[in-house]
Amino acid sequence: MRSAARFTVFTAAAAVAALTAVTGCAQKSDAGDGAIKVAASDTACEVSKKETPAGKVQFEVENKGSKVTELYVYFPDGRIVTEKENIGPGTKASITAEIKPGDYEVACKPGMKGDGIRQKLKVTGEGGEKRSPELDAAVAEYRKYVQAQADETLPKTQVFVDAVKAGDVEAAKKAYAPSRIGWERTEPVAESFGDIDPKTDTRQDGLEAGQAWTGWHRLEKALWADNKIGDEEKKLADQLITDLTDWQKRVGTAEITPTSMANGAKELLDEVATGKVTGEEETYSHTDLVDFKANVEGAQKAYELLKPAAAKNDPALTKQLDTQFVALNTLLDKYRADKNGYEFTSYDKVGAPERKELSDGVNALAEPLSKLAAAVTK
Repeated sequence: MRSAARFTVFTAAAAVAALTAVTGCAQKSDAGDGAIKVAASDTACEVSKKETPAGKVQFEVENKGSKVTELYVYFPDGRIVTEKENIGPGTKASITAEIKPGDYEVACKPGMKGDGIRQKLKVTGEGGEKRSPELDAAVAEYRKYVQAQADETLPKTQVFVDAVKAGDVEAAKKAYAPSRIGWERTEPVAESFGDIDPKTDTRQDGLEAGQAWTGWHRLEKALWADNKIGDEEKKLADQLITDLTDWQKRVGTAEITPTSMANGAKELLDEVATGKVTGEEETYSHTDLVDFKANVEGAQKAYELLKPAAAKNDPALTKQLDTQFVALNTLLDKYRADKNGYEFTSYDKVGAPERKELSDGVNALAEPLSKLAAAVTK
């Protein structure tokens, strides 16, 4: 879920450490002179090349500004090829993407809002990287997974919407978190379309100037903070179904590659570090741990599909990732009685020391997960 960067009291103790690990672990690069260097500031986005060969393209970003920034690479139709969020002032990050020949735009987003400062990028060649049948199979299976998550989200959200439209606050509260699981598992793919996420999953602090607040979090506020459902909320519930149906129909057209899968897995951990661990994602419902678990599950699915290829190139990395996924999942199990269910402790009942423990668990997984893309594409 995309929102403006802001910090709570807890962030000073734990989430800053999470952000440092998330961004810092990406500073090393094996791309050498082949990388596109991006100098981002509050007013500029300078790229070292305006043209590059198709295939694996690495972007090395340095944030020279005073605001947290993001890097996006866009298709001409506005879909997202790849992205890197939460690049703090004075820090560096890198990301690799498989890019086909064509015309693209590189965007830096100081303050993580708006359309960003954009530069044109021309990708030349004959069609990009040739992949092994093993990696093609991984992509095909992941496509099935993201489609299944979208398909399963619609009926769960319909239960939520029906409760809202019936004016049944308690039933709507019960259906809220389950309706979000499929979205949270595959959020980087959902966000790649650019126009769906702002309508369905924006928090109030992430609204652009003049943007109408719609989607899950607007209804979350009505249910938990206002404790009432009016005509406007009923209309917003119908709109949520419409927007998610659009996602379900379009998800099969998403650009998915082995590197986008690996980068997406890391993005899901970034989501946890910057929203769920801090308690900012579900401000009113405090169902953050449900989202947390779904993000980890989505990251693990992408990893497991890529693991056979990664294990050939870097067996030590896959061993480390196996260990850290188990450790983080075991830690999350402390907060639910049924290890197969999704009823987690309300996050407002989780104290600062426990949140720090969760943050440390995320960091321990995020660091090796940042190396998955390189292992897959060796």
